[in-house]
Amino acid sequence: MWTSFVNLFLNLLLFIYKLVGNFGVAIIIFTVLIKLLTHPLMQAQIKSSKAMAELQTDPDYLYMMEKYKNDKERLAQEQMKLYKEKGVNPTASCLPTFIQLPIIFALYQAVIAAIVTTPMGMLDLIKRVFPNCIQISEVFPINPNFLWMNLGLPERLMIGNFGLPVLAILVVLTTVLQTKLTQPAQPQGEGGASTAMMSGMMNIYMPLLMGFMAYSLASGLALYFLISNIFTIVQYGAMGSLHWENLKFWEKKKPAPKPAVKPRSSAPAKKAETSGETAKAESKPKAAAKSSDDDNAIFTQKIDYREFKNHKKPKKNN
Repeated sequence: MWTSFVNLFLNLLLFIYKLVGNFGVAIIIFTVLIKLLTHPLMQAQIKSSKAMAELQTDPDYLYMMEKYKNDKERLAQEQMKLYKEKGVNPTASCLPTFIQLPIIFALYQAVIAAIVTTPMGMLDLIKRVFPNCIQISEVFPINPNFLWMNLGLPERLMIGNFGLPVLAILVVLTTVLQTKLTQPAQPQGEGGASTAMMSGMMNIYMPLLMGFMAYSLASGLALYFLISNIFTIVQYGAMGSLHWENLKFWEKKKPAPKPAVKPRSSAPAKKAETSGETAKAESKPKAAAKSSDDDNAIFTQKIDYREFKNHKKPKKNN
C-alpha cells in the first residue's frame, strides 16, 4: 500500500519532469498541485480555527469552564456537547497537518528513487515506473541540479570552505512567518489559556523541526517545504485570512477584558430577585416617613398647651 503511494508520487514527478525538463521546476509544480488538491481541507481548517477562537469567549463556554474546573471528565463531556450545539469540529484544524506528513515522507522517497546513481537504483526505478504513462528512456538520465543545489543531497551554498544552508534558513523563516500570519490572536483568560499555550509550542517546535529536516535531508524536500510555506501564505491572503497584527512584535498586546461569566438558566431568576430587593429598599423610606407622621399626630393630640397658662413660675428661694 505504501509502496504504491510512493510510486504514484514518483510517476507524477517524472511526468512533470518530462514536460518541463527541469527537476527543480517539477518539484515546484508538484507542490502547487498538492496545495490545490488540499485546498478544501485548508478552507475547513480556517473555518474551524475561527469558530474555536470565537467559542473561547462564548458566555456558555466560560460558565462551563468555571463550573466544572475541578471535574475534568464532566468538563470534557460538556465541551463535546457544546461543540455539537455550536457546530464546531475541533479536529478539523489538525487534519491538513496530519495529511502533510505522509506526503512529505512519500515525496522524499520519490526524490531519492528518481535520482539514481547506481545500476541497482536504475533497475529499481524501471520497476517503479508505470509503462503506460512514461517510458524510462524519455526521462533518464535525470538531471538533479537546480540553481546551486543537487536535489538528491542536502543543500549547501559554498562560500569558500564554508557551506551555508540557505534553503534550511529560508524554510525556518517562512515557517515562522506562516504560523504568525495564519493563526488568529488567542483570547485571554482561562478559556483560551490552553489553546494559547499549545499554539505557542507549535510556533517554536514546528519551525525547528522543518529546519532540521531541510538541513539534513535531500534539498528536493527542502524545496517542497519552502514552496509549500509561500503558497500557503498566498492562499490565506487570497481568502483575506492573514493576521498582519501578529507581526507587530514591538507593540505590547493589551490583554482583552475577561467577559462576565453568566449562567444560562439562572440569569432571569437573578434579575427578578434583584428587582424585588430594589422594590423593598424603595418601600422602606416611605414606610418610615409614614410612621413618623403618625407619631407626631398622636403626640399633638395628647398635649394641651392651655394647661401651662395657669401655672405660675416658682419663686426662687433667697
